[in-house]
Amino acid sequence: MKPKSFENLTFLKLGGSLITNKDVPNTPRKDVLARLAEEISEALRSQPGLKLILGHGSGSFGHTAASRHGTRHGVRGASGWRGFAEVWKEARALNQIVVEALAAAGLPVIAFPPSAAVIARDGQPISWDLAPMRAALSAGLIPLVYGDTIFDEVRGGTILSTEDLFFYLAGQFEPRRILLAGLVEGVWADFPACSQLIETITPENIRQYAAKIAGSASIDVTGGMLEKVRRMLDLAANRSGFEAVIFSGAQPGAVAKALNGSRIGTRICSKCP
Repeated sequence: MKPKSFENLTFLKLGGSLITNKDVPNTPRKDVLARLAEEISEALRSQPGLKLILGHGSGSFGHTAASRHGTRHGVRGASGWRGFAEVWKEARALNQIVVEALAAAGLPVIAFPPSAAVIARDGQPISWDLAPMRAALSAGLIPLVYGDTIFDEVRGGTILSTEDLFFYLAGQFEPRRILLAGLVEGVWADFPACSQLIETITPENIRQYAAKIAGSASIDVTGGMLEKVRRMLDLAANRSGFEAVIFSGAQPGAVAKALNGSRIGTRICSKCP
């Protein structure tokens, strides 16, 4: 039997393009991280009952090494495993920077490195002992996950993105909302002109937008925008009242607004009110 879900639980991802300079390897945007941490703290002060699971992308940490070694597609041989460890090290380095920024804002965050607990099969997580994460939530702590190297029964090793991890966790924790904060303002109906933001995406209207979304820029190297939208729609189809939001966290106050329920970016839901 699946353990009882937590009420008023939200997942929030801080995208790699938002918290790092993706044009310069291993370069965090510490000022942005500090601002985002304060916005999360502000939202929690205004909503004492809000529970969070946080995640972050890798941005300029890890992606260069991951691309060079092809880690996402599988790991074989001594050279491949050295590359696997290199990607792990860079993802771990950024995670420590994020932890320190969140802690400096007074957030009781505790990291759960996926590489230490997740087993995948052909790029999909199949096993994850979540008892410690549930204990952390029950204790009033904020679990933090991130895109990481993962041991895989078929590929040997792979990389799972934060969205991969969130999708799995959503099936276990049943969050009310999933918020994906990046640099893009949402999902565009006219990429690359980017003048027509899609306010809501539902199972009824996805067909009219799918071709345009497929051509849009990927939020990160581990998955394109259309894949993210489809995954969120899959979750929405099975959960009444669930919504996902894709929005830009670059504008000061945007993350706080999203956490407080303000209309922002593109909403993905089964039946958006």
